[in-house]
Amino acid sequence: MTITIKNDNDIAQMRVACRLASEVLDYITPSIAAGITTAELDRLCHEYMLNEQKTIPAPLNYQPPGYSPYPKATCISVNDVVCHGIPGDKTLKNGDILNIDITVIKNGYFGDTSRMFIVGEGSILAKRLVQTTYECMWRGIDQVRPGAQLGDVGYAIQQHAHAQGYSIVREYCGHGIGQTFHEEPQVLHYGQPGTGLKLTPGMIFTIEPMINAGRREIRTMPDGWTVKTRDRSLSAQWEHTVLVTETGHEVLTLSVGAPARPANSVAA
Repeated sequence: MTITIKNDNDIAQMRVACRLASEVLDYITPSIAAGITTAELDRLCHEYMLNEQKTIPAPLNYQPPGYSPYPKATCISVNDVVCHGIPGDKTLKNGDILNIDITVIKNGYFGDTSRMFIVGEGSILAKRLVQTTYECMWRGIDQVRPGAQLGDVGYAIQQHAHAQGYSIVREYCGHGIGQTFHEEPQVLHYGQPGTGLKLTPGMIFTIEPMINAGRREIRTMPDGWTVKTRDRSLSAQWEHTVLVTETGHEVLTLSVGAPARPANSVAA
């Protein structure tokens, strides 16, 4: 496993790219309402990236081995879609939950983040799942410091999700990121404390737990990208990109409109 330790210039560039990714979510938030299609949300995000930010949407035409090129600028996953939802003619309705996943490229560096949104009021179940998933992400982030291990991150997420009666998708994980979209290490959202890679300053990776209201099993749709819960239960995901610093961590994907750290999360 080769981990790319970022230097001061890399970190400065990543701060910019990650903030810009978060600002796309700030921009699109007021447009999320019943009656709009996911394709329209994608179009608005894409135009904002190109015209206002001068960034490149990393997902567009992204093609890992064994996949067809991804056709849109964003991933928008609604209700039982776990991840990689392709924006299209689906019209949002009151009570829907959705994740919008943004990755932009600026000056050759990738910024990656996602947020959950609830259309209208939302059910008690939906609100609880979305909030718990947000708390799970932050519980993981709070473990990040030099000398900690990736198992500590996964364990903190797993403990909180399972305590609330939820399951964790295991087929997808966080990842290193920098001048490449997906780098080592893989950041699992479950694990045992005191195991796994030891964290050192200069590492940058995403923490992006996918939490299901029902069972953890998933299925991939015929388009080859869209992943849903097998039991059709709701799924939620939040994502931040995090830097390991000399004294703890820095969350790079913060912007003016980013939701606040949850009250029951303890800062590292």
